[in-house]
Amino acid sequence: MGHNVPSMAGDVPADLARLWRLPTSARRGRPAELDVERVVGAAVDLADHEGLDGVTLQKVAQTLGFTKMSLYRHVGSKEELVELMTDHATGSAPRLDADDWRDGVHRWAAAIRARYAEHPWLVEVPIAGPPRGPNAIGWMDAFLRVLHDTGLDPRTKGGVLVVVSGYVRNAILQGRQMAEGRSGTGLNQADVEQNYGRALAALVHPERFPEAAPLFAAGAFESEPGEDPEDQDFTFGLDLILDGVEAAIARRTS
Repeated sequence: MGHNVPSMAGDVPADLARLWRLPTSARRGRPAELDVERVVGAAVDLADHEGLDGVTLQKVAQTLGFTKMSLYRHVGSKEELVELMTDHATGSAPRLDADDWRDGVHRWAAAIRARYAEHPWLVEVPIAGPPRGPNAIGWMDAFLRVLHDTGLDPRTKGGVLVVVSGYVRNAILQGRQMAEGRSGTGLNQADVEQNYGRALAALVHPERFPEAAPLFAAGAFESEPGEDPEDQDFTFGLDLILDGVEAAIARRTS
């Protein structure tokens, strides 16, 4: 059975048709030497090497050996190109063979986090609205399938998706900013947190900071041997969110 999408690009706006790679009316003459796929692929390669700021229509055109004007037959604007790049780089959602819904959300979050690690510029893309591309909708569908048997209504499931995806994006962005902040120091995140905790422990006295002092005294900023503090923090934060989701499920099914 085919997918339930319009058969021709003329049924939907041009930018959405290109995003979904809908077929267009056949053109007479020789096949085009350039298409959306080539343009987007070249742009993603540029972003992977130079960051999002390094992608311009002019640079993409030069990479492909065409003029900038040639690109406008396939991409309407820089903003549209970025949307096309984002959906392309996000790629297809993986199969989530999970034991239960919590395990499924953890697998989904780990998978999208890994995809962002492959293309670090993805966190720089401005969020102009809900995702529209087929790959993005595929990730949405994969997440919602994980929640299928929870008893949550569709609107609540969508809200959970927004919270979890926002958490993942923010965690990645924070980790990237922290990495940039320690650039040139030769220290990793575990070193930075350890140094921070030990230095402040001598200054944060319980008389002045009765609640904060025990945190430093307990060595709360010391990572477990062999553990990545970013991974530990990511898992801890995600579990806190899922505890809330579990409470919501219990309220709706009790």
